[in-house]
Amino acid sequence: MRVKVRLFARLRDVVGAGELDRDVPPDATPQAVWNMLAAEYPELTQYVGVVSCAVNEEYSKFTTPLESGDEVAFLPPVSGG
Repeated sequence: MRVKVRLFARLRDVVGAGELDRDVPPDATPQAVWNMLAAEYPELTQYVGVVSCAVNEEYSKFTTPLESGDEVAFLPPVSGG
């Protein structure tokens, strides 16, 4: 199945794009998508444990089951004041 991946801030810089389409297995979760991206872009591994995810514009757990056509967003921690 196919999902759209959105990346923000530093993650977008690492990958070189803010949006990607990926084919994933039918039982995929955001964690599986993240693992695929980290294998493709090893610099992403420094964000393991601090990145959050959203599915279809709602914050989600990395274990949320995905469906074909879903949008998965990965967001690094933010700081500021």
